[in-house]
Amino acid sequence: MTQVASSASTTPAVSALLQVRGVSMRFGGIQALQEVSFEVQARSICGIVGPNGAGKTTLFNCLGSLYRPTAGEIVFAGVPIAKRPAHRIAALGLARTFQHTALFPALDVRDNVRVGMHSVTRCGFLTGALRLRRGWVEERRIAEATDAVLEAMSLTALAGRLVGELPFGTRKRVELARALVSRPRMLLLDEPAAGLNHEEVDQLRDTILRIRDEWQAAVLLVEHHMNLVMRTSDQVVALNFGAKIADGTPAEVSANEAVISAYLGGATP
Repeated sequence: MTQVASSASTTPAVSALLQVRGVSMRFGGIQALQEVSFEVQARSICGIVGPNGAGKTTLFNCLGSLYRPTAGEIVFAGVPIAKRPAHRIAALGLARTFQHTALFPALDVRDNVRVGMHSVTRCGFLTGALRLRRGWVEERRIAEATDAVLEAMSLTALAGRLVGELPFGTRKRVELARALVSRPRMLLLDEPAAGLNHEEVDQLRDTILRIRDEWQAAVLLVEHHMNLVMRTSDQVVALNFGAKIADGTPAEVSANEAVISAYLGGATP
């Protein structure tokens, strides 16, 4: 008995990659988030769902440092990030995409993807301007990372095309490649299925699963496409009126009476 207790006491606790603790957000008289708490493990997929106005986008913007929570704490990889600027959060290994692609239409695909390396670039402007050896090494590292993600996202053939000339679904892939090129530990996807057709949504699901399984990154997915979320996620967190109403597996959350009521406007039969 004593030996068992001693062995257990020396086993280190495994902390979640992302910890959201009692996060609240108020805009004047509007309470957008109310003490939301949940955790996301490394190399897992978590979907955030809820009807319009549930607080999904507000929560996402708090995680990405676009908003600073009124109360509560956000911890990523053991580091509190609620008050950190976005570029410092990116350097920790947290990357994101946007519902409306935030790309540079006048640049080609390759250069748009290269932009995603800025948070992990080791050389400053002076090193590059003086063409020092360290700068050459860094340029090669960026080029190799860019080529790898272009191939992984089936974008190599389009590397020289201007982003502004590409169809919407392809631009979504470019933005995803830009977020992945720095090899983040967690990827925040803001409604990635918006504007995609059925075939593209299926391809997106395959890509998200590959990000978890092959790139070994966690994914936090905010999405209205419930079928995509439920078929893809390991964990689902449901919000309504800024509060968490469910947290569990897709099967558990889809059967939760509070979730059904939030979407259907009434109690379950």
